[in-house]
Amino acid sequence: MAFAFGPDAQEKMGETHAFLAVQGGEIVLERYAEGRDQSTTFPSWSKAKSITQALIGVLVRDGRIDIHAPANVPEWQGDNDPRRAITLDQLLRMSSGLKFAEDYVDAGVSDVIEMLFGAGAEDVAAYAAARELEHEPDTVWNYSSGTSNIIARLAGAALGHSGEAFKDWMFEVLLTPIGMRSAQPKFDKGGTFIGSSFCYATARDFARFGLLYLRDGVWDGTRLLPAGWVDYARTPTTTPPEEPMGYGAHWWLGMAGPDSFSANGYEGQFTVCVPSLDLVMVRHGKSEAGPKGDAVRAWLSDMADCFLT
Repeated sequence: MAFAFGPDAQEKMGETHAFLAVQGGEIVLERYAEGRDQSTTFPSWSKAKSITQALIGVLVRDGRIDIHAPANVPEWQGDNDPRRAITLDQLLRMSSGLKFAEDYVDAGVSDVIEMLFGAGAEDVAAYAAARELEHEPDTVWNYSSGTSNIIARLAGAALGHSGEAFKDWMFEVLLTPIGMRSAQPKFDKGGTFIGSSFCYATARDFARFGLLYLRDGVWDGTRLLPAGWVDYARTPTTTPPEEPMGYGAHWWLGMAGPDSFSANGYEGQFTVCVPSLDLVMVRHGKSEAGPKGDAVRAWLSDMADCFLT
């Protein structure tokens, strides 16, 4: 672990700001870069997608939403609109068929940058819902932050809440029960949780979220997520051959062994669950995509091997 925090790591894997390992429900390893500690809140970036998936799970548990029914997206309700057949399940598995360019370095067309910081920033879900259908639903996998924000708005509509009321509900049903009190979810001006990208929290609190999934959605004997929801999250979705990792439903698969699943965020934010080792690992930092990002994922896989029991 020392290498990741040392000066020689910068060239190979970028900066590591925090690393935390929980095994058997106990913190067994924890380290922070200078100027950061257990009270520091870190960006989630796309780790927020997995939190969004958990919120949908709560709504499924309460009978408020059906993931296999066509998603009730207002922009898609025209009689001849082929998008009206898209289901919430297809959105969760990134298989909706919607056109969306997930490019974090704008080299011409970047829907995610335009949605989060440009013309779509005030209503992220509306921006994403306006994308045209490029493929028949459930035939092509395309990772898209836009779909996550459509999902977040669907959650608000099913609940009948937005903005502060939705935030209060998030804490009531998920964040407070698992002790994730440092969480700072962000909302657009329309009151939609920006569930693709923005929920800050401490490394320990991200570990709590991972532990909830490692424990099949049960916390201190109370079931927060419906039975089978975690298995659904890690059931493989067909991805293209060039995608090095597997994907389930708003969770990535296989980073640290065949049974592992993870919440992954831009620039190397990770919460990794390894059921066979009863292990959760959290890493935060700043690592560019490409070789440095690959090196971070390989390092996390190697770190998991250190906890073999």
